[in-house]
Amino acid sequence: MAEPRRRRIEAETRIERLWQEDPMAEEALVRSETLPEARRRLLDYLAELEEAIRTGAFDLDRLEWSSALDAIFTFRNLLSPENEAIAGFSTLEALWRLARGHDDEVDAGFVDEFLHLFRAINGRTGVGRGWFGRGLETAERTEEPEEDFPRTGRRAAMERSRFLDELADEVWRRTAVHPSGLDGEIVRKRGENRRRILASFDATEDDWADPAWQAEHVLKGEDGTARLQDLVPLRSEEIAAVRLAVRYGVPWGITPYYLSLFDFESAERVEDGQVRSQVIPPLHTVRRMIEHRQDRSRTMDFMRERDTSPIDRVTRRYPTIAVFKVCDTCPQICTYCQRNWEISDAMVFERLPKADDLEPALAWFEAHPGITDVLLTGGDPLLLDDRVLEHLLGRLAAMEHVRDVRIGTRIPVTMPMRIGVGLAERLGAYIDPGRRNLALVTHVESAYEVTPELAAAVDRLRRRGVQIYNQQVFTLETSRRFQAVATRVALRQVGIDPYYTFYTKGKEEHRDYLVPVARLLQERKEEARLLPGIFRTDEAVFNVPGLGKSHLRAKQDRELIAIRPDGRRVYLFHPWEKGIAPVGPWPYVDVSIREYLDRLEGLGEDPADYESIWSYS
Repeated sequence: MAEPRRRRIEAETRIERLWQEDPMAEEALVRSETLPEARRRLLDYLAELEEAIRTGAFDLDRLEWSSALDAIFTFRNLLSPENEAIAGFSTLEALWRLARGHDDEVDAGFVDEFLHLFRAINGRTGVGRGWFGRGLETAERTEEPEEDFPRTGRRAAMERSRFLDELADEVWRRTAVHPSGLDGEIVRKRGENRRRILASFDATEDDWADPAWQAEHVLKGEDGTARLQDLVPLRSEEIAAVRLAVRYGVPWGITPYYLSLFDFESAERVEDGQVRSQVIPPLHTVRRMIEHRQDRSRTMDFMRERDTSPIDRVTRRYPTIAVFKVCDTCPQICTYCQRNWEISDAMVFERLPKADDLEPALAWFEAHPGITDVLLTGGDPLLLDDRVLEHLLGRLAAMEHVRDVRIGTRIPVTMPMRIGVGLAERLGAYIDPGRRNLALVTHVESAYEVTPELAAAVDRLRRRGVQIYNQQVFTLETSRRFQAVATRVALRQVGIDPYYTFYTKGKEEHRDYLVPVARLLQERKEEARLLPGIFRTDEAVFNVPGLGKSHLRAKQDRELIAIRPDGRRVYLFHPWEKGIAPVGPWPYVDVSIREYLDRLEGLGEDPADYESIWSYS
């Protein structure tokens, strides 16, 4: 069958299924001659449906009952003229025209959104069964459960425990799909990788353990590209992206240590997809960086730091916290870096400041006693010369109002040998119990990055009283079922506390990394919730440009206001100042769920395993 004809048949089938889910909605739309009439008819229908649900006309369990009412509220929001004005288009008009035969104006993602919304308003989501419950319904049982089994007492507890055993087995089975860098076989392979890298540089094991050697031998430029190709199997698009980045001066680099975490036997990204996606940029990202090389500070500053910087090196979005950007270079470059508009390149020694360079910002902190928490970031602060770092921390320690200093760094992940006993002791010396604390906030993206070297670095810090927290960025690679669970487990094994799970900054150049907001909400409810509380202390957040973090668990702080014809949802995020000061909300166009599921399928995932994602908003 020719491809265009196959696609046409699939589209017609999908649309037919849509109207089968709710013939009443279709009738209301088809009978309407104008858009205002369609709006009135649908609102009347939803009012009648809500009354029927609330008065018990439908035989729904309580979870399905609640889900249906939530979905009706969401549907009404999509019909709001005010929301249409904010979004800049009419979701209702696209739906109305679809019902009247204009099926070439919307994408499959749009149809799927309303297919699942129609199921939800009619109480047919299956929310009460859950992803694990659906599996139990199809699994072969060795024995039938007793009828009228008691709901209380020891026998009920035994039955409940048996069910939880099955659930725990499934959790660990799925988690094991995502290997840890602590696994013996992976440690062995990486030892071989290390020896190959050292041979390439004609270096020794002592060199490898020296952070100065690691910094001086970061793979970058043409030489780094050639060495990367010589050591690691690469896909053609990976080679093309790195070569293009080098040619046009797009920041790129990998430390020898981090390179050893790659799979040196295959380019298929079966195990090291998260690692490669950290440092090998997609072609789209590189092309966008080249296109905007003259105006990155305007087009790529997603968080509007230029509008929230009262002085060079300082960003302030909150009353008691401020960011101190002490340098603008890193040992290696995260491909989806928030500050890709100002990071110069990997390991540029000339961009590391002297003590005097930091004085204007330090004086600013002295003059603002309301700030009690200082986040040192950059770039990577732990690249600073020890004397400069001591000067910086000493100046902050002398400020009575500074009670907490956090160091945002990827050094534990990219160059853990930098955190030796000496550095750990110096950092621990700035902790003054009862008056001032110092902590590290790192960025481990996957269990695959958790290694014995990282564990040793963390141990050295913790023995000196330094706490370590993790911020994970929720990307396509890390959003697979139980991937983040595996990461949390590995973090806790080495003594790192999960802190934040970030929705990836919604920058156009980071398109290949973005996932729907709904997937992060789904992960928190259906996967993270299965871990003990201390394993899931991370908070899921969305960064609102120029304003700061919006907590995704707080549904009252966002609204789903539209669905674009291409299937992308439009959210209206409320600011953290809500209830405190008069600051307006911010609209955001999300990733299409349908497109996301298709991309997961391309990675070998089963989209059916994520079916409940449509219910999260």
